[in-house]
Amino acid sequence: MKIAPFEIEQYFDRYEFTTPYLLCASDCETMSVAELLQMADVSLTDFADMRLGYTEAQGSQELRTAVAQTYKSVQPDHVVILTAPEEGIYLTMRALLEPGDHVIVLTPAYNSLLNLAQHVSGNVSQWEIQPTESGWQIDLAAFEQLVTPATKLIIVNFPHNPTGFLPTTDEFQTIIDIAQRHNTWLFCDEMYRGLELNGTPTLVSAVDQYQRAIVLSGLSKTHGLPGLRSGWLVVRDATLRAQLQNWKHYTTICPPAPSEFLALAALHVQDKLAARNRRLIEHNLQAANEFFGRWPKLFTWRPPQAGSVALVGLNLPSATDYCHVLAQNSGVLLLPSSYLGYGDQHVRVGFGRANFVDNLAKYEKYLLSV
Repeated sequence: MKIAPFEIEQYFDRYEFTTPYLLCASDCETMSVAELLQMADVSLTDFADMRLGYTEAQGSQELRTAVAQTYKSVQPDHVVILTAPEEGIYLTMRALLEPGDHVIVLTPAYNSLLNLAQHVSGNVSQWEIQPTESGWQIDLAAFEQLVTPATKLIIVNFPHNPTGFLPTTDEFQTIIDIAQRHNTWLFCDEMYRGLELNGTPTLVSAVDQYQRAIVLSGLSKTHGLPGLRSGWLVVRDATLRAQLQNWKHYTTICPPAPSEFLALAALHVQDKLAARNRRLIEHNLQAANEFFGRWPKLFTWRPPQAGSVALVGLNLPSATDYCHVLAQNSGVLLLPSSYLGYGDQHVRVGFGRANFVDNLAKYEKYLLSV
């Protein structure tokens, strides 16, 4: 049974490592293994002496305990360590859904959040985020109309990729209340949690508010460690957790030992990693504000509230055509919204990299030359 193309990753396969001026990365600035271990006060010798044997299928007790401590009411047994955050989306859709089950997905979204649900259930309703003059908003009345007694799963992503939207506490509570009223599973992708900007408070995790919440998180975005491929699911329901674990036996079996070791080190200094990346994003956003202010006829700028990305309006007939020409002619890479399932007049911009300001200057030089 064929699945829809993973358009975002196919686009990055083509351009990410051959286009020098990347302006659409979703992750944050990374570091070397030595830098991470030094920050966490962990011996490089201990890492080198690690045995490369099989690990526990659910993840080591020590790592699951460290993950659980990042939530208010989560126990280590609720945590399933993943070989990559993407695995958590696949496992959830396979374990939870049957053909015909009704699913609601907040869109635009990372391809797998939408496509895997559609692939397994074939019955997906899209709840589309709405632009405002200066930002983004969710229509809770429209959402409530989509939810029926037959709805099996609701999928949301907060802080939101690609818009940078963050609901208020009351808005998030309304989503949870509606899910609870219908006894519906709520899958919340919280990969950008901890990257709230300009003093905006962090939402209480969905898993700390609702028994049937399933939370995905990991170290790729907020912590700036995508090369670890380390992530986790938090699932309170023991039956669903066992089903997820069974599917995991068919995918990766167990996490890699080196990733577990380094993930544990990262969690020991996660506040430092998150603060470092928030500062970098806020610094880069100052440059972005000035840049978009100089090009109001070309762009519609809606600054993000949280996370490391924003969806920027592009006042041209086709963002897709523009981004391909831009990459090939100038070496500057933006991600067109068509690959996010959101029309063809927006581009995703990423603010988490240390070379953002320099790359933005390269882009502006190109704009001034054409």
